[in-house]
Amino acid sequence: MSDDLLHENRNGIAHVTFNRAQARNALTFEMYEGLARISGEIADDPAIGALVIRGAGDKAFASGSDIAQFLDFKGGDDGIAYEERLDRILSTLERCPKPVIAAISGACTGGGAAIAAVCDLRIGTASTRVGVPVARTLGNCLSLPSLARFASLIGMARTSEMMLTARLFSADEALAMGFLNEVVDTTESLDARVDELAQMVAKLAPMTLRTTKEQLRRMRSSMIANLNDDDLISACYGSRDFSEGVGAFVARRQPQWSGK
Repeated sequence: MSDDLLHENRNGIAHVTFNRAQARNALTFEMYEGLARISGEIADDPAIGALVIRGAGDKAFASGSDIAQFLDFKGGDDGIAYEERLDRILSTLERCPKPVIAAISGACTGGGAAIAAVCDLRIGTASTRVGVPVARTLGNCLSLPSLARFASLIGMARTSEMMLTARLFSADEALAMGFLNEVVDTTESLDARVDELAQMVAKLAPMTLRTTKEQLRRMRSSMIANLNDDDLISACYGSRDFSEGVGAFVARRQPQWSGK
């Protein structure tokens, strides 16, 4: 496994760390796949009672997908493949029968926010900032499954606000709207609280937790049953604006949107 994604099992709890602090823990495809693989491996491991996901350092849980990966995109089909891949990763994590806890310090944005949204519990710090600012940065979009996950967690109105304003929500705002379950002061207190919480839930009735998680997952899935948005994703990722957004991000300049 790459050093960009760390995994260890400790005292009956699986710990995964996004280990790219120098890049605000931006997620590579390999890191996404590694997370899915680990969540699948622990699913039937009786020695593991919970999974904790965190980012290295205190600047970011995960700041989204590594933008350099988008430089090779040629059109809308690449966007569809990317969103399908991301949904597969998130679905694998979502189906993990063990409680999954996100320890969130700093930025939790884009793909990082999508991962946190499918965790069962999310604990933040005063420095936590949450959002999906793609309307300001890349000019791409989310898939229906990803939007449904946010909507089921924080509601349609807050999801609309998050996407249409492209702003980042403070820890207190994220707590008030239900994205965060708790907020602690520092990264040190976050680690202590998450470890305490993981040990607590790991001792509860596994069948109750597994059944409840699956029931909630089915409820979320019902929100998008029989819907398809490939045409919308293709149009967005195949647009001039997406190419402009990626180029501007890499060049560290402001994008010039054309609406095409």
